[in-house]
Amino acid sequence: MRARQVQASRRLIRLGFVVDPAYTVRALDESTWPAFAALVERNNGIFGGCWCMGFHPEDSRTDPARNRAAKERRVREGQAHAALVFDGDDCVGWSQFGAPGEIPRIKNRAAYEQGRTASPDWRIACCYVGKGHRRKGVATAALAGALDLIAGLGGGTVEGYPEDAGSVPAGFLFNGALSTYEKPGFIRDRKIGKHRWVVTRVVEPRR
Repeated sequence: MRARQVQASRRLIRLGFVVDPAYTVRALDESTWPAFAALVERNNGIFGGCWCMGFHPEDSRTDPARNRAAKERRVREGQAHAALVFDGDDCVGWSQFGAPGEIPRIKNRAAYEQGRTASPDWRIACCYVGKGHRRKGVATAALAGALDLIAGLGGGTVEGYPEDAGSVPAGFLFNGALSTYEKPGFIRDRKIGKHRWVVTRVVEPRR
């Protein structure tokens, strides 16, 4: 286990991240679903029962149970991607990512489409940190883990849609803070909302 953690740390450093060694990052899959679900349940379903379905096409705005079932089904079918951050055995946050067809819903869609000249290979969608763990490096670890997993899946152009943390309350930074993305080299492409940016970075495939 220790050797795998050291290898993962080296990969994250190459991606431009320095991550608190207390955290480990694992992919969302059937084996990690119980830890992911426990975090969601501890936080009342996330944003009124979203269950991290808000960027998937079959999201329900009124039925948390339906969202839970849909998310679990996607995980079991390999149609939901996220980097989960663990503090010991507890999942404390995540960064959701996927190809555009997997997570087609994004904020400020009209403005996004108006300025779009190409489609990314991957999107970073929801970034979430559980209560009691915010401002402790979890979001940085989650984003680093997402890019590492993307590298393992072949890499490519990655888009994110963060906002300026100084202008938006921490509890509403659904896509993460702009500064979190810029530190490892994401570049501002264009503004699509009052405080929201499209940022991009190319991730090389892992060899």
